Amino acid sequence: MKAVLLEANGGPEKLRPTEVPDPRPAPGEVLVRVRSCALNHIDLWLRKGIPGQSVTFPHILGCDIAGEIAGLPAPVEGLAEGQRVMLSPGTSCGRCKQCLSGEDNACRRYRILGVHMPGGYAECVRVPAANVIPIPERISFDEAAAFPLVFLTAWHMLVRRAGLRRGEDVLVWAAGSGVGMAAIQVAKHLGARVIATAGSESKLAKARELGADHVVDHHKADVVETVRRVTGKKGADIVFEHVGQASWERSIHALAHRGRLVTCGATTGFEASTDLRYLFAKQLTLLGSYMGTKADLLEVAALFFEGRFKAVVDSTVPLAEAARAHERLESGTPFGKVVLRI
Repeated sequence: MKAVLLEANGGPEKLRPTEVPDPRPAPGEVLVRVRSCALNHIDLWLRKGIPGQSVTFPHILGCDIAGEIAGLPAPVEGLAEGQRVMLSPGTSCGRCKQCLSGEDNACRRYRILGVHMPGGYAECVRVPAANVIPIPERISFDEAAAFPLVFLTAWHMLVRRAGLRRGEDVLVWAAGSGVGMAAIQVAKHLGARVIATAGSESKLAKARELGADHVVDHHKADVVETVRRVTGKKGADIVFEHVGQASWERSIHALAHRGRLVTCGATTGFEASTDLRYLFAKQLTLLGSYMGTKADLLEVAALFFEGRFKAVVDSTVPLAEAARAHERLESGTPFGKVVLRI
């Protein structure tokens, strides 16, 4: 099959289109013919090389996958060859205490497609049957690929970790990112007032189209002052953080008394400092979040299939031009997801 291999850490030139053997699914697994695969920042980090996270080269990237079932070694109820599907990006053992209690993203054997195992930068991928989610005919493969990881992450952060309640104020950083555009929609669906940041007028306009009540240019304006003005000096009940070093201090200052900051990443750097006086005097809560559970994804996917949420596709690129797709994502210009078409 055709695939794009990451041959070593470095720039986009380390991605090489080539031919590799077809994967062979075992019983309990499904072979999926990939039609679309969305990029995520983890693809960039793995390509560049990040401390504590390594892959065995050559490696096939790609967490967010949609396509058709191409093979079932053994019958699986509800699944059939030719069926249109998207994939849950996280796998787990299915047997431990965490898995059996519905907390599979806390499983010690939790693995992510395209990170710890071959992903979707290829014509086919094999996955556990539990990771396969049928999609309606009206959902395109591009939309289906653009949905899972970011909406799973946003839903888990806002619903499970931060416990968002109707009427609360939520600050969402970097609305143009995949997880940012998902967070706006999830927060609005749950009845929050959303203040979204972005770095250009076009992205701010698109954030409003997705439901943001107030927008602010995080390069030109004072985000903390804007939050205080919008909330009558109260501050944000929840700050949706995934930017890291560049926004962390402002995130802390933007929080209301007993506010909650929930974070899933650090695209601008991992080193951040916190004045502990803010933490204890304002009785703040800092929450980490990692992916989400399969049950979370099924819950938010049902709303997606009903048309409540929109998967935003910035652009599509042929599989053979994966390096160009990386350059596009790395430029910081996309609003929504960059998708590889296979």
